[in-house]
Amino acid sequence: MPAAGASAETYHADRALHAMLARLSGGISPLALLLAYIDWLSHLAASPQRQIEIAQDALLDANRLVASALHVYSPGQGPWSLMRPQAQDRRFGGRQWEHPPFNLMAQAFLLSQQWWHNATTGVRGVAKQNEAIVEFSVRQMLDVMSPSNFAATNPEVLRRSFESGGGNFIRGWQNFWSDWMRLVSAGQGPVKSGDFVVGDTVATSRGKVVFRNELIELIQYYPATEKVHPEPVLIVPAWIMKYYILDLSPQNSLVKYLTGEGFTAFMISWRNPGTEDREVAFDDYRKLGVEAALDAISEIVPGPQVHALGYCLGGTLLSITAATMARDGDDRLKSISLLAAQTDFTEAGELTLFINESQVAFLEDMMWERGVLDTTQMAGAFQLLRSNDLIWSRLTRDYLMGERAAPSDLMAWNADATRLPYRMHSEYLRKLFLNNDLAGGRYLVEGKPISLSDIHTPMFVVGTVRDHVAPWKSVYKIHYQADANITFLLTSGGHNAGIVAPPGEQGHAYRIRTKAADATYTGPAEWLKTVPEVEGSWWPEWTKWLAARSGELVGPPRMGTKASEGETLPDAPGDYVRF
Repeated sequence: MPAAGASAETYHADRALHAMLARLSGGISPLALLLAYIDWLSHLAASPQRQIEIAQDALLDANRLVASALHVYSPGQGPWSLMRPQAQDRRFGGRQWEHPPFNLMAQAFLLSQQWWHNATTGVRGVAKQNEAIVEFSVRQMLDVMSPSNFAATNPEVLRRSFESGGGNFIRGWQNFWSDWMRLVSAGQGPVKSGDFVVGDTVATSRGKVVFRNELIELIQYYPATEKVHPEPVLIVPAWIMKYYILDLSPQNSLVKYLTGEGFTAFMISWRNPGTEDREVAFDDYRKLGVEAALDAISEIVPGPQVHALGYCLGGTLLSITAATMARDGDDRLKSISLLAAQTDFTEAGELTLFINESQVAFLEDMMWERGVLDTTQMAGAFQLLRSNDLIWSRLTRDYLMGERAAPSDLMAWNADATRLPYRMHSEYLRKLFLNNDLAGGRYLVEGKPISLSDIHTPMFVVGTVRDHVAPWKSVYKIHYQADANITFLLTSGGHNAGIVAPPGEQGHAYRIRTKAADATYTGPAEWLKTVPEVEGSWWPEWTKWLAARSGELVGPPRMGTKASEGETLPDAPGDYVRF
């Protein structure tokens, strides 16, 4: 019989069972859901006054809906008199939805959605996370029943079918069959567009791999100007997806823009791990990733400090690296830029619904069997956060309307998913999401704690308004963690589209303000009220900020290290990005 403190590795049969269940549940722990519902239902059962209030709300909504149906053609009866869709809900945006009976069906659905939200929240005694899990899961189930998802109750689908003589359903069936055959034959999901090929139409900035180890390829990009700022820029992307989100098509490539502004750019391209990499640790990404890249850059451009930029999880890793360097007296960083990157995970949005002890243990057992977190689990979790946009609207468009979305470079990048090593992802979930060790000063690097308060390097931090992965108010917390001058910029858009915001592209706006290290703290709500909005891309603000902290222009540095001159390293985009 195992001892009480036996390692989880002891229970192979239990872990195999959990891994099997995970394949059936899409990686969501059934026990985590069950415990949340038990918490909610038991507290609701012990709250008779709350039950009466919920029942009264249901009767009131039913009466309002009946009255609206009886007077639907009355003068002054607006199309959304009972319930208007939220601004981000585009399911009922067409003009056809303003006419009965479709308008009544839409409002009945929205009323039901609001009633369930009220019923699953505000029950005294329910744990905050359990309440959020119940509300989120009920919302997902309700979204399945939206009238926009069915041909007979969607006026836009009906109109398309009349116009095409039912041709939309034939095309929809062809789309469905194509997707299904691709899924069962190759396990790759929906069709990827052949219009966007890595190294051909995306990730096309001219450069060369100048360093390689078992985890990264470091790309140095050729200069686009006769003279450059002496300080190079190191870009640390997330390894959840491929690096070229920051080097998409030439017209929206941050790398191309950066080199065009007179900066020498370096990019880390992470190797996509396989089952043999199950024991790669989170700290390996720091040592073999950021620190190895800095060492190579210091050899190529000896002397000047480095401007470092981290995006998403890459920004979290850069923050850990910077705090470690500050602790150890390493002053190679001239500035730190963080794009949609969190350093405190207490309010990390709906993604935290998938992070509790039960869920993490379930994911660990699933990864333990395979050695990696597969691409399907990664994509599924992010799609659930925006199911209306990423699941149901796509199914309606592809299979009911018989259309395919126009291909885009961002869509092609999004489909180019990666895997995550078992040990790294387990440590990431437990140390950062579950225990919040980095924000709490408990995060250990090489056996000693690090603190973000040791960072005194100037910081440029970007949050995006509609970020479901790294909510901007969570990103904003760096203000009271780092002891540095912080320029915070809030841009329009979401986690990806808000970052990929090239100058000249319409629809972008931002707010920006700098807080000195010794200035008093301003909360995010007050910050939002007092900082004016500016139309346009945030990229020029960032390069202007970098230039103000850079030296006079000089000749471009050499390409690669002395050691790399004798190696047969490929040109950009390198080899690792292709696998």
